[in-house]
Amino acid sequence: MRHLPEADRDALRIAQDPDFPRWLQQITATGGCAHPVHLSGHTTTLDGATGEILHHYDTRNEPGERLLVRCRNRRATICPACSRLHAGDTFHLVRAGLTGGKNIPTTVRTRPRLFVTLTAPSFGPVHRAGTTCRPRRDGGACEHGRPLGCHSVHAPADPLVGQPVCPDCYDYTGHVLWHAHASKLWDRFVIDVRRRLASSAGIVQSRLARHARLSFARIAEYQKRAAVHVHAVIRLDGPDGPADEPPPWGTPDRLTRAVHASAQRVTVRTSYSPAVGELDLAWGVQTDVRALHADGPDDDAVAAYVAKYVTKGTDETGAGTDHKVTTRDDIDTAPVNRHVRTLMHTCWRLGALPEYAPLRLRTWAHTLGYRGHILTKSRAYSTTYAALRAERAHHLGHTDTPDAITDAHWRYVGSGHTPGAALIAAGVAEDLAECRRLSAEASQQGGGVGNSSAQA
Repeated sequence: MRHLPEADRDALRIAQDPDFPRWLQQITATGGCAHPVHLSGHTTTLDGATGEILHHYDTRNEPGERLLVRCRNRRATICPACSRLHAGDTFHLVRAGLTGGKNIPTTVRTRPRLFVTLTAPSFGPVHRAGTTCRPRRDGGACEHGRPLGCHSVHAPADPLVGQPVCPDCYDYTGHVLWHAHASKLWDRFVIDVRRRLASSAGIVQSRLARHARLSFARIAEYQKRAAVHVHAVIRLDGPDGPADEPPPWGTPDRLTRAVHASAQRVTVRTSYSPAVGELDLAWGVQTDVRALHADGPDDDAVAAYVAKYVTKGTDETGAGTDHKVTTRDDIDTAPVNRHVRTLMHTCWRLGALPEYAPLRLRTWAHTLGYRGHILTKSRAYSTTYAALRAERAHHLGHTDTPDAITDAHWRYVGSGHTPGAALIAAGVAEDLAECRRLSAEASQQGGGVGNSSAQA
């Protein structure tokens, strides 16, 4: 035993505990969560009419007198089990807004729907993959003496891809401030699209809501140059939302024109800073707008793309870190490349300026100043994560009794695993993932039913 690794010794100790079967049930119920939350307390369910106790649960009967619940972290680099569940929920959330289901009518498939990509502007030339990076016949050098061109053909995995051709010429301040205002820029973009739709239809802008409703689901993705760009599904409904047909003038072409015009027009001005001045921030010149057709295969592909990306951590995308930094030393020791480290240092430097205090740049230095959610949606686009979790609980038999009264008292007592418990939980997560894979294969062959959203 003394020669075994610590994790193996701890796993053997746990397996020999008399309460191991119940502990394993808890681990399995969390799907093998890598960082479960430990709760202590009790829940009592009473009949609302008679006061009869219908159900009572108390953690004093559990191993360690605690209950393990999922951490629900979306990042695969932190908890693969919970990120897999989050990806399944995201797929169904986005897909419901495209094809219907989850209380959304299937008629949404025939509505004007666009898949839109909005990019960040250029903050300076960076190395590119694929063709010749930056060919220049006349050569030339920047004011810092570095070549303006690059005649190499970089592979996609080349560490140079996305790095500035000249770090001293690169506008790191503009990059960080654009990230900090990206969510506001999106809000203004959506408002402007609504205004342009109203104007093109001859409707007073304030009365558009009486004729049509714009719904969307948006995801933020980091490019190789560590700049965020936005993918969005945009749908036009009638005034009552997904159950209502859009007006006759609400066509994909009109919606497309409004999106293109708004992407080129909207701006956000930063607060004045003696060190920086005022910056007018806008979207990049590259805007891609693709109409989604009712009889095409695009819907599932779009939903799967969004679900796949939303679980990626910043470590995986090469943009910042998954954990916040609290000191300059944290930035210096972060496992990132020079370009990302400079962006983090820029966040730290600008975060000390009082005029940028509302942006909380130091708090969000680990995400390079971007402080929006990875996935956001309008209220009427589709279902919600909460509704999907409730549906999964119902599927697993955890239903609420009508007219019942619940008395619950819970407190947080810890989180995570011991080394041996982490080893066992990882094995459980792998087994469940393999079961889902086999179930999906059987479903494709007509021999079973697979449902990624319903898995525990």
